[in-house]
Amino acid sequence: MPYCTTSVIDLAALIDAVAGPECGGIATFVGTVRCGEDDGPVRHIEYSGYEEMIEAEFAGIAAEARARWPRTRTAARHRIGIVLLGEASIAVVVAAPHRAEALDACRFMIEEAKRRLPVWKKEVLQGGEAVWRDNTGRRVPSGGGPRDPD
Repeated sequence: MPYCTTSVIDLAALIDAVAGPECGGIATFVGTVRCGEDDGPVRHIEYSGYEEMIEAEFAGIAAEARARWPRTRTAARHRIGIVLLGEASIAVVVAAPHRAEALDACRFMIEEAKRRLPVWKKEVLQGGEAVWRDNTGRRVPSGGGPRDPD
């Protein structure tokens, strides 16, 4: 199952991929496009990234999670392309025999994904102007994005 997608993330399919009778806890994290006070009037986000590296890095993150929490099952997706306000841009799902393992592994995976995945986002605001942000959420100066035409 690939980690990158241009399609809407199907959370139910991710849960189905990890669920099993030996798993008593399933933890999920879904990151969505927001329009908060600090973000401005966001219309959508355009995600771009080095897809081959995203696949390899996310596979490594999942393997590390399973090594630390051996009884876990993991699934994850990151959207590339245009993601509309309110839609999911990333989802991580972890199943384990107990909730603590599931929650710990899920948090590990999302934090590592934010830190390590080669993904860039361009926030497109209601007025059409664009703002590039890095993985930490900090604004990147104009011209700092991977495909910024300015």
